[in-house]
Amino acid sequence: MISNISLTTVWVKDIEASKAFYIDKLGFEARDDVTVGDDFRWCTVGHPSQPEIDVHLTTPGPPLSEEFAESINRALDEGGTFAIGLSVTDCAATVADLEAKGVSILNPPEVRPYGTEALIRDNSGNWIVLVEHHDWTPEQIAEMVNDDPSALDPKSDAS
Repeated sequence: MISNISLTTVWVKDIEASKAFYIDKLGFEARDDVTVGDDFRWCTVGHPSQPEIDVHLTTPGPPLSEEFAESINRALDEGGTFAIGLSVTDCAATVADLEAKGVSILNPPEVRPYGTEALIRDNSGNWIVLVEHHDWTPEQIAEMVNDDPSALDPKSDAS
């Protein structure tokens, strides 16, 4: 029986550079880092508060077909791949901190029905979504749908 999610893979251009990005910029911690055989590196990082979930950083290559690996590399080069979603406690402050560290901000924080969301890019071109989740009433969500996003501002009196 499946009990939880324990691993996700993020395609990267350079494992060492990506490991440094996820640790130094995002605050992740190093987990496993071993070379298997002659050319396969198993490198994982993870968030300190979630020891049960590893993020496997890997470059496209065998056992993938050459064509599939090339398509992943093209997607990375074009900056159009999605990596992971991260929960944050304060989206605006997190984005400001990441921007100060040189992280590319694709979309600044914006209020949405499910929370405040921003989009950043890792050093391989992957998109990473940041979400500050909010609990809003159905009435507040209806106001947003009716073009009044200020109703969902968690810092306003309406919340």
